[in-house]
Formats: sequence, structure tokens, C-alpha cells
Amino acid sequence: MDLIIGTRRITPDAITRTAEGVEAVLHGEALLRLLDAAFHGAGSIELLGGDLDRRPMEVTGIAMRGRDTCVTLACAGRVLRLN
Repeated sequence: MDLIIGTRRITPDAITRTAEGVEAVLHGEALLRLLDAAFHGAGSIELLGGDLDRRPMEVTGIAMRGRDTCVTLACAGRVLRLN
């Protein structure tokens, strides 16, 4: 599974499915893009792949674990259908 943040495809260092969505480990530019989208409205956040494909996501938690930043994302709406 990958994240689509704005118009960019981001591959997390690790991604794990949770009951509400996913937990992704991000670093560097990927983390900055996600934070900009979540807190400054600089693009949408969607999941690509798996059973949550094309589902809009919202950031519900951020945790530092050693050198990793783990971001918890929850589903924020219905699947976006392609026309």
C-alpha cells in the first residue's frame, strides 16, 4: 500500500493495517508532505492499494519511536470512484 498526498505517490518505509485505517512509518520529504497536507491543507491524503484503495484518510496520531515517525491514519470517507 502507498499513500497519495496531493498529486504525489509516497511509499512508506512500513505500513500496517489497523482497525480504523493504517499506521505508516515515514521519514524526510514524505513526512513533511503528509504534515503539510494534514495541517496546512496542502493536498488530500488517500490510500492506494489493499482493501482501503482510493479511500480518503485523515491523520489521527503521530508518534516518535526511536528514529521512526509513525503516523496513524483513519478512513475519512467513502471510496473515491473513478469516472
